[in-house]
Amino acid sequence: MMMMKLMNVRIPILHENYYFDLVIKDGYVAEIIAHEGLRKVERLFSFSLKDHQESESEWDAQGRILLPGMVDAHMHLDKSHSLFVAPNKSGTLLEAIQSYTQASERFTDENVKERMRKTALTAMAHGTTTIRTHIDFSTKMSEDTTFRGVRMALELKEELAPYLDLQVYPMLPYYPYEDQDRKKIERMLTMGVDGIGGAPHISERPLECVDEIFAYATKYQLPIDLHTDESDDPTVDTVLYIAEKTMEANYQGKVVVDHLCSLAAMDHAKAEVVIMKMKEAQLGAITLPAANLYLQGREDRGVVRRGITRVRELHEAGVPIATASDNVCDPFHPFGRGDLLQIAQLTGYTAHMGGNKDLTTLLEMITEVPARLVGKQEKGISVNQKADFVLFNATSVETLFAELSQARAVFAEGRWVAMTSVDRQVVVNKPMTI
Repeated sequence: MMMMKLMNVRIPILHENYYFDLVIKDGYVAEIIAHEGLRKVERLFSFSLKDHQESESEWDAQGRILLPGMVDAHMHLDKSHSLFVAPNKSGTLLEAIQSYTQASERFTDENVKERMRKTALTAMAHGTTTIRTHIDFSTKMSEDTTFRGVRMALELKEELAPYLDLQVYPMLPYYPYEDQDRKKIERMLTMGVDGIGGAPHISERPLECVDEIFAYATKYQLPIDLHTDESDDPTVDTVLYIAEKTMEANYQGKVVVDHLCSLAAMDHAKAEVVIMKMKEAQLGAITLPAANLYLQGREDRGVVRRGITRVRELHEAGVPIATASDNVCDPFHPFGRGDLLQIAQLTGYTAHMGGNKDLTTLLEMITEVPARLVGKQEKGISVNQKADFVLFNATSVETLFAELSQARAVFAEGRWVAMTSVDRQVVVNKPMTI
């Protein structure tokens, strides 16, 4: 039997001031005990895997921050680290799409899976234990190219299952379908994918595109996660039709809308109508600050729009909103490292969320909220849940966000799956460790 006691952790999403002791038995949370002061424990926690070999152990976390395993609810693993072969000189969304589409014909199975694996494992090392990845699915490409991303994602899902959960959401094409397109879509939907994605707002017939997506989703009983209104144009409001279709199909709670950039460009009156309609339809929302800061506002001069949706208004209205990584080192976003804590910090910048309660909300936006949106609530830090968490080398929320501590320990699937330690030294008269 495996048993571990992790003592004196701080869990800000549970309580601002208390310390907690976690008791893990055979991979499940057996107890969680709150107390006001630090308790004396003999053994200090180590961020080295070699020190965690015993089947029974007790560790003093010394007030370090612990969170449920982070959930990256919107990534593009198939595109990650493709920037070197798919450049984007203009930095626009249009060139990003064109460049990646052209480059994808030259990819191999091994290349795609290797890039996906690298990004997924890097994210896991940062504390992410669940990823939902959107995968390109263009029926106009060669047969191999059309199916390569989905095949490699499903193979990687099986390969990484002992460490993290990977959900695969192919993006249905945004152009009108011919018979050959439908045959490929139907074939893909029988391969074991987890849901259906798409970007209907960029279609010439966006409402028809939404209809097609809902028709396939209801036929195959799959949830929906859509790139929605990623535009600076305030008249782009596909989300209203998505909300109506959600209620018409009785799909409340099964539809997530991402980006929502045009919502920020709308006047306040219209934005309130959209937000209330989203709430009525029980849509989930995901903001993607890194990519949208980079891509949006490209045509603006002077005051440049930031492209970030109305995070605070959505949260205050009761619409569940998460934040996620989106693209990593590709033509859509040349930066990023798959670190959700970094993304939460960036969300704080863009949404003007820096107060104490705001910081806790940001932590919820990378843990509890996306876990609900992707349907992964069987694991976490509650009693009887499968133990799934990340411990940071930081003892306050303020320090956590200020320093983005890279020393982290990730526990999933009944064991420590990743640990990162940092040894930094500076010289001021004499060597000093900080």
